[in-house]
Amino acid sequence: MTYQLVFTDQYNRRAARWLRRHPELRNQYLKTLQLLEANPHHPSLRLHALKGRLSGLHSISINLSQRITLELLIQDREIIPVNVGDHDTVY
Repeated sequence: MTYQLVFTDQYNRRAARWLRRHPELRNQYLKTLQLLEANPHHPSLRLHALKGRLSGLHSISINLSQRITLELLIQDREIIPVNVGDHDTVY
């Protein structure tokens, strides 16, 4: 079963800004989103729940230093990306 990615305008602006700063990661970013939609629990995404002020959100890895935070709505099979960037930016 696949999930549906739901992109907000705010996330689209953040992602566009991030992609302008990191054009070399574009293909890796798109591959990560495709994998997320097909199987958010795939081991290479390193999906994990966040704690503290980001409680209720999850994070996946694009690579060792870049992350996407997201809201994972399991009952509706929807995934809403919230932010993208390096570890310090998204946390």
